[in-house]
Amino acid sequence: MAGNITLTIHHHSDRHTFAFPPEATISNLAEHIFSSLSIPQANQKFMITPRLGLLKFPFQDPLMPLTSLLNKKIVLLAPLPSELSALSKASAASKPRRRASPIKSAIPARHRDWRKAQDEATYTFGTIVPLPYLPNPEKSRRFLERLSNDAGIKASMRKHKFSVGVLTEMNPAEHTTHESRTLGLNRNRGEAIELRLRTDANDGYRDYKIIRKTLCHELAHIVFDEHDRNFWDLTKAIETEVEENDWRAGGHALTNQEFYNPDDSDVDGEHMDGGGWTGGEFVLGGNDTLTQGTATHGLGRRELMAQAAEERMKKHGDTSRRAGG
Repeated sequence: MAGNITLTIHHHSDRHTFAFPPEATISNLAEHIFSSLSIPQANQKFMITPRLGLLKFPFQDPLMPLTSLLNKKIVLLAPLPSELSALSKASAASKPRRRASPIKSAIPARHRDWRKAQDEATYTFGTIVPLPYLPNPEKSRRFLERLSNDAGIKASMRKHKFSVGVLTEMNPAEHTTHESRTLGLNRNRGEAIELRLRTDANDGYRDYKIIRKTLCHELAHIVFDEHDRNFWDLTKAIETEVEENDWRAGGHALTNQEFYNPDDSDVDGEHMDGGGWTGGEFVLGGNDTLTQGTATHGLGRRELMAQAAEERMKKHGDTSRRAGG
């Protein structure tokens, strides 16, 4: 139709061209993508270049005219419908059937902050997915839900208006080399965040606070890709906000193998901490982490002992390879 404007949307390896009336807005674009590509608006993020940067639902300016996006490249950062369906099926398959509990009468709250409740429903993790092929997926689900419901994490996500499509666990076997262990990944600025919950042998879970700190790092990658000064300042701010809003003050260590929290005694773990950050990933066991002294700042006795053990294992492996060669 004469007078219409045309936009091309890049999504994965596909290009989609849509026509809109000249008065159409960014909200109309999100609705059209939902009806045409079956991608929910909550999973839609648009990378606009040059200048405008990342726009995500709900938009800061929902009435922004689409004419302002003419002659710009628009990349849709969102999972394919088939990927969302596969994740939903895996999540449903890992859930056991539960017995119906007796209905209890609700006690009305004296006051409810509806604005806070609305923000928490918007700025959160869309889907929580443990890996069903690893042992005890329901235990991993409880760990991920505990992170999602962490008072400090929720407060920081509300403040920065962060929304993440999928929060899932990482398979240690797929992200471990002789020299490093990847602890976290952020794919496409919040499309999905993967966290290394388990020990290398899949026989336990890592320390909750170490994993929560990894999550803070990955949340900062929603805004900044590179590990520059802006990224580290944001990471530090998120970590501070999480600590300040942690009204439960975390748990306490019972033994060298168990980390106890009153709300989830099933989540235990031995953890290894330290290392550097490379390529948008939190990597355990990077070069010179102990000799530089930066990775040991603020760590407790258990963390320092674990870090030293990791360094000894690495050096022993290097010595064995030289002796064998």
